[in-house]
Amino acid sequence: MFVDSHCHLDKLDYQELHNGIQDVIAKAKAANVTELLSVGVTLDSFPNMLEMIEPYDNVYASCGVHPLDVDSDFALDTLNEYASHPRVVAIGETGLDYHYQPETAELQRLRFEQQVDLAVKLNKPLIIHTRNAREDTLDILRNGQAQRCGGVIHCFTEDLAFAEAAMELGFYISISGIVTFRQATELKQVVKALPLERLLIETDSPYLAPVPHRGKQNQPAYVVEVAAYIAQLKGCPLHEVGQKTSENFRNLFLR
Repeated sequence: MFVDSHCHLDKLDYQELHNGIQDVIAKAKAANVTELLSVGVTLDSFPNMLEMIEPYDNVYASCGVHPLDVDSDFALDTLNEYASHPRVVAIGETGLDYHYQPETAELQRLRFEQQVDLAVKLNKPLIIHTRNAREDTLDILRNGQAQRCGGVIHCFTEDLAFAEAAMELGFYISISGIVTFRQATELKQVVKALPLERLLIETDSPYLAPVPHRGKQNQPAYVVEVAAYIAQLKGCPLHEVGQKTSENFRNLFLR
């Protein structure tokens, strides 16, 4: 069995590609993907996303503000209320992105610090996005005592040293379809070096569809392609990758 540890179910194409969320979940089940984590990126979009997934016991939610959405409506009381919902198993997607929006770096850091504080308070793990912000990301996690709640560096594209520093804080490393891309040579070497006990797999649907689906809209069923590529890199059976990453998911998010 497999788990998609990071997808955006409220952003998939329900006009042409899927006949509702139940269709997406059915396609995932047919691929032996049994659990999904639907990740929030703004507070104003969270209620609709939660309503969409609530009928499905095998779909969990996270609540947070993405670093590229820090200009969206934000209130700490609202974040605390949403994040305290029993279906919410994580805080995020949060973090820093100096590649696309360096001009909002100060506000990104403030929102990130606020979400780390809340995650520690609620003892819910963090889902971290980081790009061109390695040192600031690690500093905020350390200063905020994020090791107390743990979390995951999602859609990992950093170097081995960053992965090791994150794992020292008790974080997992999540691998997306990027690992299947031909040009992702450094990432492939990092995945080879990382212990399976610290890995998660994800699609980041509807983005970053893995080979052989690249160019199409991504969906949770395709997480099996990510697992298969990791198995190939590590020289281990596919079922071992599926079993271990599923265990890791439950240890982190369903503790």
